Amino acid sequence: MLHPRGKKGRVAIFSLRSSLRFKARLQLQLVPAEPSHSSRPPAQLIRRGRLRALQFIVDAIILFWGLLLAALLRFEGEIPEQMAERLAASAPLIIAVQSLSLWVVGAHRIIWRYFGLRETGVFLKGIAISTSVLLAIRLGLGQLTHLPVARVLLLPIGVLGIDAVLVLGGLVGVRALRRYRSELEEQRIRRPRQVHPIRVLLVGAGRGGHFISRELRARPDQGLVPVGFVDDDVQKLGQVLDGLTVLGTTEDIAALCEERRVERILITVAGAGPQKLRELSERCSKVGLPVMIVPRLVEILDGGNDQIKIRQVTIEDLLGRPPVNLDLPGIERVITDRVVLVTGAGGSIGSELCRQIQKFRPAKLVLVERYENALFEIHRELVAPEPRSTEVVPLVGDVCDADRMEQIFKEHAPEVVLHAAAHKHVPMMEANPGEAVKNNVGGTIVLADAAARSGVRRFVMISTDKAVNPTSVMGCTKRVAELYVQGKNGHTGTAFCAVRFGNVLGSVGSVVPIFREQISKGGPVTVTHPDMVRYFMTIPEACQLVLQASALASGGEVYVLDMGAPVKIVDLARDMIRLSGFRPDVDMQIVFTGIRPGEKLFEELSHKDESTIATPHPSIFASRSVAPDAAHFASQVQELLHVAATDGHKVRDALRRIVPEYTPNELS
Repeated sequence: MLHPRGKKGRVAIFSLRSSLRFKARLQLQLVPAEPSHSSRPPAQLIRRGRLRALQFIVDAIILFWGLLLAALLRFEGEIPEQMAERLAASAPLIIAVQSLSLWVVGAHRIIWRYFGLRETGVFLKGIAISTSVLLAIRLGLGQLTHLPVARVLLLPIGVLGIDAVLVLGGLVGVRALRRYRSELEEQRIRRPRQVHPIRVLLVGAGRGGHFISRELRARPDQGLVPVGFVDDDVQKLGQVLDGLTVLGTTEDIAALCEERRVERILITVAGAGPQKLRELSERCSKVGLPVMIVPRLVEILDGGNDQIKIRQVTIEDLLGRPPVNLDLPGIERVITDRVVLVTGAGGSIGSELCRQIQKFRPAKLVLVERYENALFEIHRELVAPEPRSTEVVPLVGDVCDADRMEQIFKEHAPEVVLHAAAHKHVPMMEANPGEAVKNNVGGTIVLADAAARSGVRRFVMISTDKAVNPTSVMGCTKRVAELYVQGKNGHTGTAFCAVRFGNVLGSVGSVVPIFREQISKGGPVTVTHPDMVRYFMTIPEACQLVLQASALASGGEVYVLDMGAPVKIVDLARDMIRLSGFRPDVDMQIVFTGIRPGEKLFEELSHKDESTIATPHPSIFASRSVAPDAAHFASQVQELLHVAATDGHKVRDALRRIVPEYTPNELS
């Protein structure tokens, strides 16, 4: 320890101790005053002030003892009397420079309990600045030794270097201890009461694995206990990440699950593509344990919730549709502060369109739906968030009811219309062709005419790839609706267009929920034909691209969405069986039932006589075709509507006269 000799030594000790008070006063002066919050309770302000004062005092103690220990280390435990005097004289200056440097880099604003590696860099920068300044002062004083004041402040460079290391370690260390303590407190508070937490094997010892292992340990209320990693990078075998060992590769999963009594497998591979995810899922599913996945970090943080959104691997993950990049300013120009009307607002596509539209803050969102239960649900969902900047109006109405549509357009004066109401189930419409015509053709005519009369700016009709070379009544009626919408363009100020895309995953009555239901009942899973293929995209993706197309529309286009590669339905069935923990054709059978009426083995996205051109958006193409003679087409449509209302057996003949490429299959 310090061994001062005589009165001067006692003065040196007093001066060094006084620097502690100087440090506290200096920092209190340097911290900028925060604006007063009259709504904040006085007790809370007092507690905050005490906490700040305590933090300043702790920092002051670290700076003081860092300098003292640096001197002791430099002089091997006994500081000469002359150096003790210099140390006492220099301490206020050194601590002031260090405090000022830390304040300049913002170290005082860092919350201790969330201290991490990034915050360590802030302190490193602050200490580097202060040490550079002190070295410059020291070197300058070395040239002025003829001045008494210079000789008093002259300290060895080694003391300054050792002090920098000690102070950095002390400041970082005390904050790391505070974070460690807070994490222990959170674990204790969140520790679940369940006796048996679930043992989890983590697949992927990378960034995603590190993030999840750390979060699972910090969140025992999740009830998941990681037992180790597996990773196909052999260089990681045996290494330790966040206290967990890389136990083997994915080939070892079966043996490790038995050896370590694993109850669940969690795939944590960050940014894994669909092919990689499929391989991992197939290997994991052979063990017969639930296979979970960690979504992308954006998805984890979505919703402002601190729960880790660990979930089962879904078929959407395996299909791997890329995220959609939208021209947000373009969509805002079409939707923001405008009145937008959506038909079929309670359906799979219509309801998602409403969700997406609401994000762009229209002045009013009008929901038109004939099924009151579906309308009730989507309206309740849309009005739940607070605060609301959009008026949401739920209206029960049928698009085939011309009087009701006219009333709605007059009362609400929509500027943008998205027409999603339609009959869509192919086999059902084969059995009810007249109803398909009434709704898909007649409803579109009623709505498009009302839009033109009321001065709607943009009218967007949702179409389908089944409208291309149709073999079904449903597809053919959508083609007729496309032709009508194209023919309306150019006669009024309304820009009419249609958007054509394939199957959407998870829509009501589509293949995915049917397969899911069959699997939940123990099978078998029914597929119509082993060579049946379809285009797929997610509902949010389809709706985002519909909005993007509405922003691109100048009128008369049929927009075709990039659906990616077609997917074999039997492969989709096998993937879903594996994701449910079963082995296809072993634990659960796949039965081929034959092609249903109106179906075809593959779908197309454009007609041979359509010219397809690129648009500014890489996932949207514009298709244009020669419009039919207006008068002749109008006559044929009127005949079709008359036949649909009077003699459903003649509907297919009437459709074929309008759409020559319509070829009903032999089962129709």
